[in-house]
Amino acid sequence: MLTIALEKVCFLIIKAREFDAKMEPEVPEPGDNPTDDADREVLFDYPDDPTVEEIRGFIESLNEDEIVEILALVWIGEGDYNVEEWESALADARDNPDERRPDALLSIPLLGDFLEEGLAEMGYSCRDEELNRL
Repeated sequence: MLTIALEKVCFLIIKAREFDAKMEPEVPEPGDNPTDDADREVLFDYPDDPTVEEIRGFIESLNEDEIVEILALVWIGEGDYNVEEWESALADARDNPDERRPDALLSIPLLGDFLEEGLAEMGYSCRDEELNRL
């Protein structure tokens, strides 16, 4: 049923989880010595966060059909649709361009978890992707 490469969805899941793990900074501006702060800076959500920029760039690189499938997978993972409603989810995702914007997707809490759950509901797994690389 999916036309987007499983590898792309799995990459987005990994990156979204990296972003979800971020927390508010302890100090407004990071220091310049990672050793002094015990490498904790990577866990803080600063405005110029490279993880966010990487996710945004990745989402922007997807074609229309791929981003529609990403949004439909999120909705299935959230429970808004079930597998039998895949075509309806795709149609609604096509009709909602604002919800396909990178910032809109990045604003979804637990984006990675919803994507993974959507994949599982559709009968796919990122573990399958890992096994294919072996």
